[in-house]
Amino acid sequence: MNHSQQHGVDRPRARGTDRSLARRAELIAIGRKLFADTSYDALSMDDIARQAHVAKGLIYYYFKSKRGYYLAIVEDSVADLVSRAAGGLELPPAERVHRTIDGYLRYAEHNQAAYRTIITGGVGFDTEVQAIRQGVREVIVQTIAEGAYGRRKIAPLPRMALLGWLCSVEGATLDWIGNQALPRDTMRELLVKMLGGALRAVEELDPSYQAPPAARRDT
Repeated sequence: MNHSQQHGVDRPRARGTDRSLARRAELIAIGRKLFADTSYDALSMDDIARQAHVAKGLIYYYFKSKRGYYLAIVEDSVADLVSRAAGGLELPPAERVHRTIDGYLRYAEHNQAAYRTIITGGVGFDTEVQAIRQGVREVIVQTIAEGAYGRRKIAPLPRMALLGWLCSVEGATLDWIGNQALPRDTMRELLVKMLGGALRAVEELDPSYQAPPAARRDT
């Protein structure tokens, strides 16, 4: 998922040496913390450099601009979320769905600022950030579809049902990480049961997409 190439963002390729890659990763980690507490517009490049204890030119060297820096932070967060949620391909379908949802919740729980940035867009309606967010949704919808139906490419009806479910997951997860009113295991099982309801609704409207056994009420 290379959005920098797809949308023409003015961001350089990562420098090739191990040392420079490590330095770039360190700057991204610092940026995650900075933007977690302060809005994008409120931080100038001078502010970022001062709080990161680096020369401003170093940030320009790796990212060319504040926007390039911010989008690198968002994309790094996205890659982490997707890797957590989209693994477990060797597992049976029902276990894969549970693992996907559990990985999603674990990421949100332990990376709250990054999760909020991904889900809310971080800097208002930024088309590039919105495109990154949509890419995350597509990957997770496809992962759930593969677990539920055995394939990633599905018809518009089941795709819309899964997307609607995922949008509700996003809202519920934002509230959950803010309040922690439920244990993660309970939250996961709630989301799994909500998914089962969506899959049963799809089957009622299109019998060619049968809900998997784990989603049926009578099993």
